[in-house]
Amino acid sequence: MSDVIKRIGDCRIVPVVVLDTAERAVPTANALFSGGVDIMEITLRTAAGLESIRRVSGECSDICVGAGTVLTVDKCKQAVDVGACFIVSPGFNGPIVEWCLANEIIVVPGCVTPSEIMLAMSYDINVLKFFPADVYGGLPAMKALSAPFHEVKFIPTGGISGKNLREYISAPFVHAVGGSWMCGKADIEDGKFDRIAGLAAEAVRIKNSEE
Repeated sequence: MSDVIKRIGDCRIVPVVVLDTAERAVPTANALFSGGVDIMEITLRTAAGLESIRRVSGECSDICVGAGTVLTVDKCKQAVDVGACFIVSPGFNGPIVEWCLANEIIVVPGCVTPSEIMLAMSYDINVLKFFPADVYGGLPAMKALSAPFHEVKFIPTGGISGKNLREYISAPFVHAVGGSWMCGKADIEDGKFDRIAGLAAEAVRIKNSEE
């Protein structure tokens, strides 16, 4: 399990991808990879989510694909069955966390309060989603939380773009940065995969400039 967390931390960038049609999944994954990003979180917000994960898992061996917006244990099981190598939920859900840990699947629950963070830590989970980052105080909030919870790292998502990526990615308490700015729904549906690759490459350039 730790290999997946390390891989996410090495990449530092987690594209959050919403797909209305599974046919766009593999071209989107290939575009992200050509830009230097080998992590992909496909959300289950649409009916195409599970099939999209299946296709990327089966056809894009260089991509570590996870499932996002996982709200129930059933959806969690379905996502893993089709090839998701990590699970992301917007909040803390005990049954999801317990199932993932029992089955040695990386789970990144959303935690934005001290109580939620302490609950996650009681399960030995130290990498947490911070969502929506812009609503819950962004970098100042995470910095304040990292004082008592210095062993915790965050994956902030929400309100992050190429304009403020540098600020977020350079913070020592940030494990990786999530967001959809590299692969917007309109670009995916319009087949603008060169643009997606370019935005991914720019994100990688910003990341590398901070290392």
